[in-house]
Amino acid sequence: MAAPTNTDWESFVVLTTNGVAEVIIDTPRRGNVLGPDFWRELPEVFDQLDRDRAVRSIVLAAQGQHFSYGIDLKAMPRMFGKAFSEGGLAAERLALRSNIVAAQKAITALEECSKPVVAAVHGWCIGGAVDLIAAADIRYASADAIFSIREIKLGIVADLGSLQRLPPLIGEGHTRELAMTGDDISAERAQAIGLVNAVLPDHDSVVAHALAAAQRIAANPPLAVQGVKHVLNEARHATLEDGLKYVAAWNSAFLPSSDVNEAITAVFEKRAPRFTGA
Repeated sequence: MAAPTNTDWESFVVLTTNGVAEVIIDTPRRGNVLGPDFWRELPEVFDQLDRDRAVRSIVLAAQGQHFSYGIDLKAMPRMFGKAFSEGGLAAERLALRSNIVAAQKAITALEECSKPVVAAVHGWCIGGAVDLIAAADIRYASADAIFSIREIKLGIVADLGSLQRLPPLIGEGHTRELAMTGDDISAERAQAIGLVNAVLPDHDSVVAHALAAAQRIAANPPLAVQGVKHVLNEARHATLEDGLKYVAAWNSAFLPSSDVNEAITAVFEKRAPRFTGA
């Protein structure tokens, strides 16, 4: 029987069974939007599981109709500081960079966790949620899954890892297309380009498939499994780290813009945005 961890999380349910931990995104708001509690708790959850010697592999899934709509737009000014919404000079932009780096590190916690992470995606997986699953070791999707690197629609350069982690997975051409258009892609196309390894009929079956894979991983010698993850990660570490630093610097300089505010306002007013390049 699955047992919960000792910590009560605001944005997660964590269960462990026979060496497999199931990390379930379950945020209070519709669509599992990723707000401040999520970003604070994400590295804590994976650090706890990394230190738990009984855990040998991890499945990342979600409750509700969708994996995640991505970052909580209403909370972005609070999460990223004054420079995000009002501009500001050096001090405000330095604080913005620090907040971007903190969010990057939260997602990198999946990659730095020594235990392999298997993502099971259903429904919408948008923006920051794509950054999140890109940091997993293996990805599966349900047939209704839809993926979108949606940041471009908000006037934002995706800065939490998609632009660094996706090219080795799906190629530069597909990454550029998705990041520059903000198009939605189906689970079928996601499998065709290598974003996911398999497509299952529905939410229950994709979670079951991910758990079965995690159980097969957990049955192998743990030090060897961790070694495979470490060696594969090490091969791309320098490029990934440099890319994350560069995009954090870029966005701390250019993210505060009229277009970003216009894009977010348009989302909540349910109208087409009017971008000016300012």
